[in-house]
Amino acid sequence: MANLSATFGGDLMVVRSEETLNLSKHGLSTQRLVRRNWSTEALYEEAISKGAKLAQGGALTVVTGKHTGRAAKDKKIVRDATTEESIDWGDVNVPMEPKYYDALNAHILNHLEDKTLYVMDVYAGSDERYRLPVRVITESAHHAHFVRTMFIDSTPEQREGFEPEFTVLHAPSCLADPQKHGTRSETFIAVNFAAKHVLIGGTVYAGEIKKSVFGAMNYYLPPQGVLSMHASANVGITGQSAGKSAIFFGLSGTGKTTLSADASRQLIGDDEHAWTNDGVFNIEGGCYAKVIRLDPEAEPEIYATTSRYGTLLENVVMHEDRSLDLDDNKYTENTRAAYPIEFIPNHKEDGMGPQPSDIIMLTADAFGVLPPIARLSTEQAMYWFMLGYTAKVAGTEMGVTEPQATFSACFGAPFMPRHPSAYAKLLGEKIEKHGVRVWLLNTGWTGGPYGQGERMKIKYTRAMLNAALDGKLDSVTMTKDPIFGLEVPSVCPGVPDNVLNPKTTWSDGAAYDAKAKELAGAFVENFKVYASHVTPEVLAVNPNA
Repeated sequence: MANLSATFGGDLMVVRSEETLNLSKHGLSTQRLVRRNWSTEALYEEAISKGAKLAQGGALTVVTGKHTGRAAKDKKIVRDATTEESIDWGDVNVPMEPKYYDALNAHILNHLEDKTLYVMDVYAGSDERYRLPVRVITESAHHAHFVRTMFIDSTPEQREGFEPEFTVLHAPSCLADPQKHGTRSETFIAVNFAAKHVLIGGTVYAGEIKKSVFGAMNYYLPPQGVLSMHASANVGITGQSAGKSAIFFGLSGTGKTTLSADASRQLIGDDEHAWTNDGVFNIEGGCYAKVIRLDPEAEPEIYATTSRYGTLLENVVMHEDRSLDLDDNKYTENTRAAYPIEFIPNHKEDGMGPQPSDIIMLTADAFGVLPPIARLSTEQAMYWFMLGYTAKVAGTEMGVTEPQATFSACFGAPFMPRHPSAYAKLLGEKIEKHGVRVWLLNTGWTGGPYGQGERMKIKYTRAMLNAALDGKLDSVTMTKDPIFGLEVPSVCPGVPDNVLNPKTTWSDGAAYDAKAKELAGAFVENFKVYASHVTPEVLAVNPNA
C-alpha cells in the first residue's frame, strides 16, 4: 500500500511495532504482544485490511451494521455498595447484579484472549488536575483509531508506567447470552463504577466508547465540585466577549456543534466539557459530528473535515469512485464524522478556557411558540437544564408524524448517572458565583408549528447569539412572556422586531395561545418527577399552563 501519511499529509512517524504488555490487571495474559498506541497510518492500513474503505481526500469509511447509533436500552450499571445511593436508578440507569457482570466480564475476556489486541492509553480531560487516564483494549483497528482521534493521546514518556484509572474492554464481535449474563439482548454496555470498568460488545457503533467514558466523568467529577456537561464551548477573540468562554447546551438537531464552530471565536470543544472553579476544559481531544446533509456554506469548517486524512466516517455513503454523498441516508440519519479538533482552524490548543460569561441553552421548538431568544434567571436556568427540552419532527424517527416534545435531563440524560438535581445544583451555584448570563436560544420554528411555519433563519440566530455574547442585549427593554415567564428582548441588532415575539409571527393569535398552552402543560407534567428535588424558587418557574 502507498505511504498514506506522505499522500495525505498525516503522521510522519509510522508506529506499527508490537510490544509486550502485562495485561494481568485486566484479567488477560500476563505477557501479551499488543499493538499499543499505533499511529494513524498503521491503524488505517489495519482497518482497510479488515474491510474499511478509503474515500477521496483520505477519510476512512466504515459501515456499522444494525447499530447505527447508541444501544441505550442495552446499557446497564452494576448496582453494589458503591453505587446503591449515588445512581439515579430507573429507565436510563438500569441496574445489573454483580454476578451477571462477573459472568459477562469472564465471557469477554475469554473472547479477547486469542484476538489481535489494540491497546490505546489515552486521557479524558484537558485539565491535568481532573483528567482520567483511560485504557481501551479492543479487537478492532478502526475503533482504536477512533479512540486515538477522540481522546487526548498519551506521549511516549507518559506511557512508561501508565496506570489506567478507567478501562474499556471493547469487543464488537462478542455477543452476550441474556440468560447467562443478565443482558437485554446480545448487545451490552455494562458499567462498573466501583471497578472503574466498562464492557462493550455486540455493537460496531464507535460512539459507545466515547459516551461510556463521558458517563464515567459524569460520575466521578461532581463530588469534586466540578460540573461535567454535555455541551460545546468556545472563547471570544474580539469585542466585549474577548477572553471569555461561552457554553452551549443542546440536544441533537438544535445547532450545538454548528453555533459553537464560529470563525470569530476559538473552539474549546464540540460536545463534552467540565466547569471548575478556574474555568472550562474539554474532556475530549476530537469531535464527533453528525454529517447528514452537511451544508458546506453554513458549516464550512466541519464540512472540510469529511475529506481529510485522519477523519473516520461512520455510515456515510461512498460511491464506486470513492466520492462521498453526505445527503444519502441509506444507512441512517445518524451519519457521523470523528476528527481531531486540530482540524478546526480556530480551535484552542490547550482545550481549556476561562470562566464563562454566557450560557446558551438551545432548543429546536417545532411547535413554533417559544421566543427565538430569551434571558433566564438562575432558577429558570436550573429548570430548563433539568427539563432539557427540544422537539422531534416528522421523519426523524419511525412513527413520528407530527411534532413531539422530547425531554432529556441536563441535555444528556443517557450519560448522567447521578440524579439531574445534583448537576443542576452545581450549575446554579456556578452561575451565581461567576455572574454568568444565561440565554434560551430557539433554533426551531416561527410563524406556526412544523409543517405550517418556517425554520428560524440561521442568520437571525447568529445575529441574536452575537448580540447576547457581545453584551448588546444587556440594556434593552425586556418583555415577560405571559405563558413561559421568559424575558424577551424588544429589539436585537440584525433581527426584525416582529421576529422576536413569536405570537406576532402567527396569523392566528388564538391558535398560538392554544399551542403554547399545550407545550406549557407538557413542561409542567414532565417536571413533576423533579418537584421534590428542587427548591420552591425553582419549582415556581413552571409555566402558566
